Amino acid sequence: MDSIEGEAREAYAAFVAARDEAEALKREWGTLADFYTEDGVTIDPAWGRFEGREAIRQYIVDSMKGLTQGGMWSRENWTMFEGNRVVSQWDQIFGTNDQGEEILTPGISVLYYAGDGLFAYELQLLNMGDLGLIVKQGKWTPPSDANVPPKNPDMSAHLPAAWAHLATPSKLRA
Repeated sequence: MDSIEGEAREAYAAFVAARDEAEALKREWGTLADFYTEDGVTIDPAWGRFEGREAIRQYIVDSMKGLTQGGMWSRENWTMFEGNRVVSQWDQIFGTNDQGEEILTPGISVLYYAGDGLFAYELQLLNMGDLGLIVKQGKWTPPSDANVPPKNPDMSAHLPAAWAHLATPSKLRA
């Protein structure tokens, strides 16, 4: 394993631990922005694209308002690392039904590690149709104080120009 991959593993573990603390209401959500570069980008499937650490911080605070108090949390299922790339499969969990089964929809995140414990890019993928059905069927209702995503978010998924070199295709390994 090269050193950048080892750094990416450590940074991602710290990021997930911080997210878990925020979900447990032991940490402010906005502090997760400190895991991104100053010019970092994150793309949320409902809220869209946010560029720059402070824009990411505001997005995190706005998008998570009321949700963890409403019982929503995430579970990491598996994570893959290749150099500076991180791919994670996770579940967004909205509580349990009357039979005690989890109400969830799966998601995937793709991140690019930039060094120094920071990520330059994150693309979150979630089946928004599945989430819509969960709400429509009355399996989960967003808390009344939760914020609503923008009507026409910027969904462009390109890396910031300064970090485009991170997306160089990898060679298949034998």
